[in-house]
Amino acid sequence: MKKSQTVRGQLSVKPRNPYALAARQKAAGSHDRHQTVRSLRRSEKQLLNVRVRQRDLNED
Repeated sequence: MKKSQTVRGQLSVKPRNPYALAARQKAAGSHDRHQTVRSLRRSEKQLLNVRVRQRDLNED
């Protein structure tokens, strides 16, 4: 007894987003190593702004 083959969807010759295909082939991903440096820099900047605001409030 043969099993019938079903077609699940149409395959298009042209991908919807050519950049997505290129990124998938390159195994592109998020830039995790840069995020830690950026988050550290951002947290230090926020801490500096808090200290400046506190100093300004104490001077008034």
